[in-house]
Amino acid sequence: MVIEDVQYTRADGKERFLRITLSSIKAIDGIPHAILLMGDDVTKRKDLESRLSQARKLESIGQLAAGIAHEINTPTQYIGDNTRFLQEVFLDLGSVLGQYDRLLQAVKKGTPTDKIVRDLEEIREEVDITYLREEIPKAIDQALDGVDRVSTIVHSMKAFSHPGANEKTAVDLNKALESTITVARNEWKYVADMETDFDNSLPLVHCMPGEINQVFLNMITNAVHAIGELVKNGDNGKGKIIVSTRSNGDSAEICIKDTGSGIPIALRHRIFDPFFTTKDVGKGTGQGLSISHSVVTEKHGGSINFETEEGQGTVFTIQLPIG
Repeated sequence: MVIEDVQYTRADGKERFLRITLSSIKAIDGIPHAILLMGDDVTKRKDLESRLSQARKLESIGQLAAGIAHEINTPTQYIGDNTRFLQEVFLDLGSVLGQYDRLLQAVKKGTPTDKIVRDLEEIREEVDITYLREEIPKAIDQALDGVDRVSTIVHSMKAFSHPGANEKTAVDLNKALESTITVARNEWKYVADMETDFDNSLPLVHCMPGEINQVFLNMITNAVHAIGELVKNGDNGKGKIIVSTRSNGDSAEICIKDTGSGIPIALRHRIFDPFFTTKDVGKGTGQGLSISHSVVTEKHGGSINFETEEGQGTVFTIQLPIG
């Protein structure tokens, strides 16, 4: 029997962690007569694992940075375009309002208004008031839509980079998945259509948000790469990624399904091995699935499994204890 991560305090007041192994000692008759208890200080190993996980997360964020910049640049561009349009038409409207003000003053004074009315009609035709009435509301709506889009991306990035990676807290997995999908949008939008099927009744799950977001990102990135191999990065159409959640007894179940190339039979038993990868040099370190497996099984007491068929796709299923 092995008990992981038993916390204790040394005489000098420092917090440490033990890995305790319990083994029964049997006599010649095979009956247990004693228990051997061995404690191994794994504090340095835990610290190294934490640093490796954080380095992996920073690496992922770095890889996503260009995509996120592109995603923000698009709505920012049409925010700027529409704002400049409003700036230009405001000058035209100022001219029209100036003529209306002249007409009002002339009516108040009782002076002739014929010329002012003609000038007003000319400038109304010149600036095309009917056109402005149609386009100004559209420009405002598009600018506000752009602001909302930027806000969503920034909020998703903030949620994805949750600092409390070493502390478990109650997490809405549906929102966590939405944030990760948004952050990774530039990765998948060229090769796959994204579908979500979230269980809105799914309870909050006690987990490490930063670590779990990293797992979701790894799964989605792998799905993108698997589809990219099959569709030649969009040249042969698009594939599909389906992300779903549901409650399964005392666990929350997350399924990430892709229509990619699948995993060859000869490699399936190795996909969770550290540094094992089927990707070309520069496209992966082979740590993503290994770290994901460690996070799900060791840090959260859950499970991660997959079903795959070559040429058809793969489904990764993650089970996380709710409590």
